[in-house]
Amino acid sequence: MAEHESGQERTEEPTPKRQQDAKKKGQMARSRELNTMISLLVGAGGLIVFGSTMIGKLSAQMTNYLTMSPAGMDDAEVFTATVGGALGNGILICVPFFVLLLVSVFVGPLAMGGWAFSPSSMAFKIEKVNPLKGIAKMVSAKSLMELAKALGKFFLVGSVATLVIWQTFDQLLLLASKDVETALNHFASIAGFSFLSFCTALIFIAAVDVPFQLWEHKRQLKMTKQEIKDESKESEGRPEVKSQIRMLQREMSQRRMMDNVPTANVVITNPTHYAVALKYDDLGPRAPVVVAKGKGEIAQRIRKLAEENDVMTFSAPPLARAIYASTEIDREIPAQLYLAVAQVLAYVYQLKLPVMPGQPAPQAPTNIPIPDELSVPEDSSEDTSGERP
Repeated sequence: MAEHESGQERTEEPTPKRQQDAKKKGQMARSRELNTMISLLVGAGGLIVFGSTMIGKLSAQMTNYLTMSPAGMDDAEVFTATVGGALGNGILICVPFFVLLLVSVFVGPLAMGGWAFSPSSMAFKIEKVNPLKGIAKMVSAKSLMELAKALGKFFLVGSVATLVIWQTFDQLLLLASKDVETALNHFASIAGFSFLSFCTALIFIAAVDVPFQLWEHKRQLKMTKQEIKDESKESEGRPEVKSQIRMLQREMSQRRMMDNVPTANVVITNPTHYAVALKYDDLGPRAPVVVAKGKGEIAQRIRKLAEENDVMTFSAPPLARAIYASTEIDREIPAQLYLAVAQVLAYVYQLKLPVMPGQPAPQAPTNIPIPDELSVPEDSSEDTSGERP
């Protein structure tokens, strides 16, 4: 099991942040065997597809430019132009094959997790020339794997090469009895299929190397429990900072709540502990909305703001406790409390109407129904020092 410099074992799976940081540093799973196999297979396929055509065109070019007259060979300008033209045409003939090889170089890295360019991975690091670490790498699992791969490639490719040469030996001998163009085309075909056979042996090496490289990369990224904790603190912030942020958020939320008290239609209170400010708009929500609520010191501030802004205060302790416990700020009251709140609002609206001579004063509701499931018992030991909503 890999160990951290502090002595702790790396037993935890790498976090997404750890993986992303490693990718930025150029630490990604890579298999040289996969890259070599893909490049060689593509090269072999290119020889099969383009080999005969390329050899035919190159042969024609050689025939054309090698039949230069003696006078042209004595003239430096003619000779230079002829050789330059031959080289240029030869390169153009081979361009499709070269492009195919160039594309194959990028296929392997993309198949192993994408392409990433990291300047930091190219920077000089003193630990790379540390002889002690170099000796440690010589006896690591990775070095043993590299040795096994080298031996495997030697025996596999050697065996396949011996078998291919044995099978094509007679065909190679027959090339001498054919004309040059036919022999070259036949040789290109034999070379392509022979090369392809050599490369298929690397498939077995890559099939073992790719899972090993993925496992090794994941093992190197594993973290200790302390690293997990440190990363969590770094990403989420220190507890004291988070506490300060929460306190500021509560204060801002409380200020916004207090700004809504003057817009309320009524503040229902339990004179000792609770205060709930309700707002009802005929054109707005279908039920009254709680715009502010609190207990203790917050409740006192709500009542004071209501008095300063001529907002009616109505004492109904069971209803105040029920609304406080069941409804969040900026939410409609539960349907079970519609009747109780309607009685309070009707009384408040009656108080605002002009009183005609001889008309009796409105009677405050005394029997306000509170459903049992929303009823909150009064607690005489309730803390009145203040609680933030």
